[in-house]
Amino acid sequence: MTMDIRLLRIDSRLIHGQVTTNWAKAIKVNRILVVSDRVAKDLTRRTLIIQATPPGIRANVVTVEKMIRLYHDPRFSFLKPMILVEDAVDARCLVEGGVRIDSVNIGAISFDTTRVMVTDAIAVNEDDVAAFKWFHERGIKLDVRKVSNDSSKNLWKSLSEKGLV
Repeated sequence: MTMDIRLLRIDSRLIHGQVTTNWAKAIKVNRILVVSDRVAKDLTRRTLIIQATPPGIRANVVTVEKMIRLYHDPRFSFLKPMILVEDAVDARCLVEGGVRIDSVNIGAISFDTTRVMVTDAIAVNEDDVAAFKWFHERGIKLDVRKVSNDSSKNLWKSLSEKGLV
């Protein structure tokens, strides 16, 4: 038996108001797992993430490799987590490692000079596009919603309209 992942969300902001006040309550999680090799090595960011977690919900910051191990360990099957990753590549690595999901929620991916805006809150680079293509080819839904009660938009359609796939 494996853990019941309530949401796998790509959001470069990780924990913030939309995650803590909306998503965590709407999908009834008992844990927030921030999965990032970079954040796991950064004491300041780890501390800030733990402090930003809402009362009554525990948060942990783990590496991608550790998350894959936890997912397959039956001792953690009681967890009903929301998994937060910074980018599509980390999300893909989780699924390649055997983490089972039907959809990926994309909240926000920050713009930088290597990225192209796809929506008002999502900017992608070549690695992101390759990861999203990988998900699409496996029938994993690419769900764009900032909060749970937003209407779902299909990221694949947006990528297609921009000529990126």
